[in-house]
Amino acid sequence: MVLRPYAANAPTPMPWLHSIPDHWEVRRAKQVFRCIDVRSKTGGEELLTVSSADGVRKRSSKAVTMFMAESYAGYKLCWEGDLVVNSLWAWATGLGFSRYHGIISTAYSVYRPKQAYSNNWEFFHYLFRSRSYDWEFTVRSKGIWISRLQMADDSFMQMPVLVPPPEEQEQIVHFIRYIDQRVNRLIKNKRRLIELLNEQKQAIIHHAVTRGLDPTVPLKPSGIDWLGDTPHHWQARQLRHVTRVLVSNVDKLSDEGEEPVRLCNYVDVYKNEAISEGTPFMCASASREEIERFRIRIGDVIITKDSEVWYDIGVPAVVRHQAEDLVCGYHLAILRPTDGVLMGEFLLRCLQDRLVATQFHVAANGITRYGLSQRAVKSCLVPIPPIYEQIDVVDYLQVATRKSCLAITKARSEIDLIREYRTRLVADVVTGQLDVRHLDLPEVDESLLEAVEVGGDDDLEVEREEATMYE
Repeated sequence: MVLRPYAANAPTPMPWLHSIPDHWEVRRAKQVFRCIDVRSKTGGEELLTVSSADGVRKRSSKAVTMFMAESYAGYKLCWEGDLVVNSLWAWATGLGFSRYHGIISTAYSVYRPKQAYSNNWEFFHYLFRSRSYDWEFTVRSKGIWISRLQMADDSFMQMPVLVPPPEEQEQIVHFIRYIDQRVNRLIKNKRRLIELLNEQKQAIIHHAVTRGLDPTVPLKPSGIDWLGDTPHHWQARQLRHVTRVLVSNVDKLSDEGEEPVRLCNYVDVYKNEAISEGTPFMCASASREEIERFRIRIGDVIITKDSEVWYDIGVPAVVRHQAEDLVCGYHLAILRPTDGVLMGEFLLRCLQDRLVATQFHVAANGITRYGLSQRAVKSCLVPIPPIYEQIDVVDYLQVATRKSCLAITKARSEIDLIREYRTRLVADVVTGQLDVRHLDLPEVDESLLEAVEVGGDDDLEVEREEATMYE
């Protein structure tokens, strides 16, 4: 496809957009939308939620941890084609047009396109959720801090809205859906590649940490079903006997009277195999007692102690960088290996083995959120070879898994680049910077649009936090 700018353009009143096609219009939102406030009498309709990742979705399809109310009577109603905006998070794309009839929080605003604009509400969905419109929603949200910004109905109604001719709106929507179909197909293939590479990596790790590197060494029954036979001089020991377990309670807040710290958070552990100097730690505060207790050290292994889903429990990262102000954050636990008995780098590899990690998955308790007790962490069994063999296994796995790790990193980077391309392309098309009128596009396969969310993120915790804060 060859995409070119429009031939004739006109200036706009918007400071972030220099020009638009001269046949497009700029209307105030109050000319295009009307505010809707209809309440549910029973609260029995489908409960909806909003996130920056994928707009309006059924709450039942999202991993949202907010409490369930006893009754949803009095909640706001919305219908397909209505714009739902979380006024507190409009600046962070906490909005979208609904494809469902359902109920949403009374803190949300609902806007319905007027009759002349109701047929092509999907165009406005892509327009408002584009990166180009972030500026509009941000400047119209008022507050002291970024986390307290709120957009009032009157502010939204004064917002300028780009309005192409109806047939052009349809072509733009068709083009974006066609691009999303191709993007989803690419992302799906990349994710499948990552799965295969992870399976290959898992097989290498499992054999090394349960059988060792010497194929001639005599084996003995471990007495543990999932572990099977192990080298005759190895031991299977509970973590309570080979590590010190510290469950952190340091939150993300900065409180007066506490000391400033850098916080190793859930995402730092979930996304990375190692906590290194280059990890982008967030700033918070902690008491002197908390700093002394939860300051991380080189050789520590940090695991995810809580999660929305059971299979994300016990994800490990080894600490390769320490500092006086660097502490472990909430929802995590520090496993500090006993010197001369267990190496942190070897423990990392053990906990990466799915059969070892399954102990955490089985022990996790919860319904909407899963968590590990300190007792469950301490009860986890790991195979323990002599230190000299641990060193050999760690060195071997560093080399043996290198190709898989590099390929996984490359595939994830390509997914990010694909999404960046899609984001920029959509922004340029919905704001009239690129002309798609001449394109002869094939029909779109709806199943491919639902297969992978183009606005999703492989970092599940980020998605969970977004879904939670918009609820």
